Amino acid sequence: MTTLLVATTNRDKLVEIRRILNGLPIDLATLEGWPAIAAPEETGRTFDENARAKAEYYARATGMLTVAEDSGLEIDALAGAPGVQSARFGGAELDYPGKFALVYDALRAKHALDSPARFVCALALARDGRVVFEARGTIEGRIAREPKGSGGFGYDPIFFYPPYNRTLAEATAEQKSAVSHRGKAFRALRTFLEGDINRGER
Repeated sequence: MTTLLVATTNRDKLVEIRRILNGLPIDLATLEGWPAIAAPEETGRTFDENARAKAEYYARATGMLTVAEDSGLEIDALAGAPGVQSARFGGAELDYPGKFALVYDALRAKHALDSPARFVCALALARDGRVVFEARGTIEGRIAREPKGSGGFGYDPIFFYPPYNRTLAEATAEQKSAVSHRGKAFRALRTFLEGDINRGER
């Protein structure tokens, strides 16, 4: 059976990824099995660059088929910020309510509280230290006037998705997965892996 290393330590992301890949004849491994491997610095200027670098790094370090992703929130009125700095916006130790406050302060200064925004997820799959598949998913929406909802994680409470008329934090896990950036990217990965398995690739 194929073993796939999912190169993230974010437990919320792992839950989403496991749900999307559920039913495939693969074993999912996590970085908890390699505590001695230091995380690489994320120095890319795009989500795609960071995803590629992480996938190649962990595939070389472990010798495993590895998928890595980089994702975040782009806000039009803030010239795409926080972007690749989404997890580190305001400092890596700042909690998400603190990050929300920074976002709202910046948007108020520009009189753009309901700015268009999008979530982006770029993923890369590496085998033998070389990227063999990439996918990208986005979801378009806008910044909510105030945080709402207790579901999801990260910036979900401030991301309003018009087709649902609610934030992603107010949507169910199934509703979010059906339209989310990560859902789109990992469903593309699922399709690739199904073909990979059918071809007998390991």
